[in-house]
Amino acid sequence: MSKADYGELSINGLWKNNPAIVQLLGLCPLLAVTGSVVNALGLGIATCFVLITSNTAVSLIRNVTSDAVRLPTFVMIIAAAVTCIELLMQAYSYELYEILGIFLPLITTNCVILGRADGFARKNPVLPAMYDGFIMGIGFTLILLLLGALRELSGTGAIFANMDLLFGASAVSWKIVAFENYQPFLLAILPPGAFIFTGFIIALKNVVDGGIERRAAARAAPVETGSKRVRVTGTVS
Repeated sequence: MSKADYGELSINGLWKNNPAIVQLLGLCPLLAVTGSVVNALGLGIATCFVLITSNTAVSLIRNVTSDAVRLPTFVMIIAAAVTCIELLMQAYSYELYEILGIFLPLITTNCVILGRADGFARKNPVLPAMYDGFIMGIGFTLILLLLGALRELSGTGAIFANMDLLFGASAVSWKIVAFENYQPFLLAILPPGAFIFTGFIIALKNVVDGGIERRAAARAAPVETGSKRVRVTGTVS
């Protein structure tokens, strides 16, 4: 693939075809665990790992897997990658693993991962497939982080709390209190708050896309050249 192709993959994964706010896939974990930045980052890292691993493995076996067993094989690969990330989190970040709970194994059923494996990885060589998994995972993780930051900040008045669950004791001091004596806004942390903030993010993207399209249309419009004849009517005394 050329640099232009990799650029197109980047734009699609991060903006045009973002799995979270364009394809609207993987909404269950997106809405459930983004009550804080650390939860969102933990799930994002896990999803990135599974996307990269599954895309790479699917691309490697794409020429030896028949259509009859294609999808079951892909699901087994994804499930194996999810099991690996679960074991890693149990070993190195057990408390965060407990917080994420059922949403870690549910990555296996995430339509983003199976969709990229079947729609892209099985049709392309290893490096493009790996990059596609990486950039799609980054796009998904960025939305997780944005949603987690908005909900944590508006819900508690602080941000980056409990980052030690992921980065160890050195991250205890990372917490930033934006508003002293803040009255917690419970709605932001609860699932309805996730729906509301996700809606705002999608609306903002649509507004930005609309502005980009209008500017592109204005640039593409033909420019009239030459002089124009102006007709003057009326009586001049």
